[in-house]
Formats: sequence, structure tokens, C-alpha cells
Amino acid sequence: MRLVVDDARTLSPAAADLATLLERVDAIASRFRPDSTLSLANDRAGRPTAVPRLLADLVAAALDAAAQTGGAVDPTVGLAMHRNGYDRDLSAIVLDGPAPGTPTAAPGWHRVRLHREAGLLTVPIGSALDLGATAKAYVADLAARTLSRRYDTAVLVELGGDVAVAGNRPDGWCLEVAERQGAEGQLVLVRGGGLTTSTTTIRRWRRGGQTMHHIVDPRTGQPIDGPWRTASVYAPSALAANTASTAAIVLGDRALDWLTTRGLAARLVAQDGSVVTTGDWPRTKAARGQAAAR
Repeated sequence: MRLVVDDARTLSPAAADLATLLERVDAIASRFRPDSTLSLANDRAGRPTAVPRLLADLVAAALDAAAQTGGAVDPTVGLAMHRNGYDRDLSAIVLDGPAPGTPTAAPGWHRVRLHREAGLLTVPIGSALDLGATAKAYVADLAARTLSRRYDTAVLVELGGDVAVAGNRPDGWCLEVAERQGAEGQLVLVRGGGLTTSTTTIRRWRRGGQTMHHIVDPRTGQPIDGPWRTASVYAPSALAANTASTAAIVLGDRALDWLTTRGLAARLVAQDGSVVTTGDWPRTKAARGQAAAR
């Protein structure tokens, strides 16, 4: 987590507010907490479960992302994640465990039933929701907007590589985009919206001699093994950016056309380390700035 504010006097209360929001999100939306509302809904698959408004909003964002990407970003991959070994916090995963079970396709986002007005969520039978592909970015957007308005200052919020900015900052934010902490990257200037990076190079472990990571192909339930190892995207919001960056990894050979058709500025790193850009993504480096997005 990273929080940067233009007015230093607001940092302490803004940080406390952000921590409170993240604790609230963790309590309702974490797949790793058996007492979370999302875990309860997953355990009750096939039956409507009452959920708070924030969780309904998070699920709605995940379903919108699935629709926008033709199912490339699908929240019903929860059981596949669990079978692949990502069944607890990353720091607690056994880095080399037994082979995963038989892979199966995700049931499909279109089978999820959400009644936002009534606050009811029905997870499809034989599936579990994982909001990891969209929830961080949604919350980064929400936090940046809320804190900027509350404290009348420009704000940058980064949650696990998903960056959202809000408020008036004429000079913008200079961010370093890289695959991992300390890796060579590129400096870009962001004046609004969101910038996110999705990568298969960080959250990795092994099962039965097979390298696993956290970006799953909904069609197979297995970790993506495509031409791109990392995708960074700029968009009007962190949610839109992360939806696109995750989709680019999953779409593989179709990613460039998909990004170009939508006019998105993106930086893709191939498996051999070569870099391809789309849209208005800058092609030159700049001076090191004030915050890093990795």
C-alpha cells in the first residue's frame, strides 16, 4: 500500500482513513478469510446471501469487467485459484507443493446473480468468486476520490500495483512502471485516472514441478502461459486500467488488437523481455519522480 498527499498536514488522518477502509474491504471481500462475507456467499453457492452495499458494488464491478472483456477477466475462478494452491495469503503459501487437481474451466461470470437494490448475491453452484482482478483497483479509485475531497488535496493511492490519483495537481505525478521492485522500468507522467500493472512474474509458486501464478485462464482454470508476462495500462480509472491490463495477459495474441481498438495506452513485456506499446504510451524515459508503480 502506498499513499501520497500533496498537503503533508493531511497525511496522518488520510492514512488512518485508508487503513480503516482497507480493513472494511478485507472483512467483507477477502477470499482468504473464512469469516468474510464473500467466503460466506461462496460457501452458500446456489443460495442468495445478504451482502453489504460495498461488497455488492465490488461484485458489480467484477461482473462489468467480465462483460467488457468477453469473459477474459472472470470472477468465478475462485475454485481454480484454490486448486492451484493460492488458497491463503501469498506469504503463507508452500512454495513447492503437490501437483494441483484436474483443471476445469471457470463456471462463467454470467451465472452470478446479483440484486444490488436488495443486497443479495447468489454464487453459482460449483464455483467460488475471487475479486482479486478488480477489487484492489476499485478500492484505490474510491480511496483516492474520497480522501481528495475530504481533505481538499491531491492524492495518490497504490494498492498492489494499482495506482489511482485524484485532486488538482497541475504538474501531475511522475511514476516509475516496472515489473518488480528494483527492476529497470520506465518513467511516465500521470495527471489523472489510473495506471496499473499486471504481471505473472511476482506471485509465483510451484505445484508438482509446475510453475504457478495468480493470473488464471477462465477457459482452462490454469495459469496463463501466453506471449506476455507483464502489461501496464493507463485509463480514466484504476479499475478500467486493471481490467485492461489483466485482460491483455489473458488474451495473449489478441491483446494488441484489443487494446488498440479501445484506444488504450499500454506497455506490454513479452516473455523474452522485449517491450511493445500501444496508443499514447510514451516511448522515452524521463527523470525519476515522486512515486513508483510496480
